[in-house]
Amino acid sequence: MPAKSDPAEIGDVEPIADSTERQARRVVAAYATDADECRVFLSMLGIGPAKPGD
Repeated sequence: MPAKSDPAEIGDVEPIADSTERQARRVVAAYATDADECRVFLSMLGIGPAKPGD
């Protein structure tokens, strides 16, 4: 059974600090088996590389 989320709770989430994001990227990269897996995990976490033009 999926967990129910309250839209108000989702809106209360603050963006993470740049240093925290960099640390998370390093941890994900260390545990990923290859570059493709790393990209997938970073994307799932919402901390993937910036798109060109952003």
